[in-house]
Amino acid sequence: MGALAFFAGLVLFVMGLGKWQETGSPLWLWGSFGFLLLLIVFSLIRTDKGKG
Repeated sequence: MGALAFFAGLVLFVMGLGKWQETGSPLWLWGSFGFLLLLIVFSLIRTDKGKG
C-alpha cells in the first residue's frame, strides 16, 4: 500500500467519525474503526513481488 492510499484511508476514517458525530449511530462508529483496522492490516502486509 502506498503512502497516498494510506492517507486517503485515514481521511475516510476521520470522515466516518464525523458522520458518527452527526448521526449518533453506532454503525458509523464501529464501521469506522473496522475500516481503520483493515487499513492497518493492509498497510502492514508486505508483498515482495519479484523476489524468489
